[in-house]
Amino acid sequence: MSLNATPRGNRVHIALFGKRNAGKSSVINAITDQDIAIVSDVKGTTTDPVYKSMEILPIGPTVIIDTAGLDDFGELGELRKKKTLEVLAKTDVALVVIDASQGVTDDDRFILDQIREKNIPQILVLNKQDEAQTSAEALEALKVEFKVPVLAVSASTGLGITSLKKAIASSLPDDEDKFRIIGDLIQPGDFVVLVTPIDKAAPKGRLILPQQQTIRDILESDAIAVVTKEYELKETLERLGTKPKLVVTDSQAFLKVSADTPKDIPLTSFSILFARHKGDLNELIKGAKSIDTLKDGDKVLISEGCTHHRQADDIGRVKIPRWIRQMTGKQVDFEYTSGTQFTEDIERYSLIVHCGACMLNKTAMHYRINQAKHFNVPIVNYGVLIAHVQGIIGRAIEPFPMAKLLWEETEDNL
Repeated sequence: MSLNATPRGNRVHIALFGKRNAGKSSVINAITDQDIAIVSDVKGTTTDPVYKSMEILPIGPTVIIDTAGLDDFGELGELRKKKTLEVLAKTDVALVVIDASQGVTDDDRFILDQIREKNIPQILVLNKQDEAQTSAEALEALKVEFKVPVLAVSASTGLGITSLKKAIASSLPDDEDKFRIIGDLIQPGDFVVLVTPIDKAAPKGRLILPQQQTIRDILESDAIAVVTKEYELKETLERLGTKPKLVVTDSQAFLKVSADTPKDIPLTSFSILFARHKGDLNELIKGAKSIDTLKDGDKVLISEGCTHHRQADDIGRVKIPRWIRQMTGKQVDFEYTSGTQFTEDIERYSLIVHCGACMLNKTAMHYRINQAKHFNVPIVNYGVLIAHVQGIIGRAIEPFPMAKLLWEETEDNL
């Protein structure tokens, strides 16, 4: 991904579902005005979900997801359908593509119900109108039955494709602050000091994604970003000449940054900002408290939303397990997942520790949090956990009054 590209985690995820040969890939090509999906009359051309990052007017930066047919069969077919259903966990808008000549089948009804249960905006797309035109009365009946927008299109002729793109854009939340990370905490002209350690884990020639995105959000807020390293923070604050509105640090430098930042300057971390931006900060705050109750033999899942080269002192595989064992004094068993893989056995765990989710979209992260809540398994993210095990969580969440109050109430109840 180029440095100028919108990160996948900040793109609208549009997934297409339907039976084999309903024309999902053809609809994708028509929406994007490119031949990015393989089209064939042979059923089952698309096997695994295919992801393509695009810029589509009037929608903006998107990820288009093509999925396997819901009527696939056999052992491999069942695996493909399972992968298709997993896509729902990250879908912002679902398009259910139906062959107009066949009408709505049981497979279509099944996926429509699955999407509705997850409260995902969906559009019913009756494709192949060049072969079988759907009457206005039939379209209205489908709208009434399924209570979703219904559009008649022809991917081969382009009929209805412009209307479909407008319908997708209209189904998105009308929220200008959808991707705010720090902007609601600052005012134009404020100084924000960002502490970004440069070590062997930092990518050569660039900052890590949460740092890039936070800087961008500060600039879009007409505020001023001052970037420094942890060993230069004290001098930076002395030479700044004005008190910054906020100091944001990499969580791994929390202790030193906390010691060098005057108590009257609010402090938090990139990961805690992302706990709020991509997830549910209050739920993750509650998860942090559960660390105190871990017992010998408890299983803890450490899950990362991306895959990266592991360092000798990797944060997820080495440092966090060490800190948890040191804090609790317990022999805890750790298991790990990364990338799109999460877990189907959530109830096995006493705690889930998740990364900042900069590579996941908000829908995917909320799905993971909601799955943990459903099985009553506490979940916390890296930044909140690190602040807790290092004894500075009260200060680290002070910029977020509701989270601070929740933490204090949780402590009072113990």
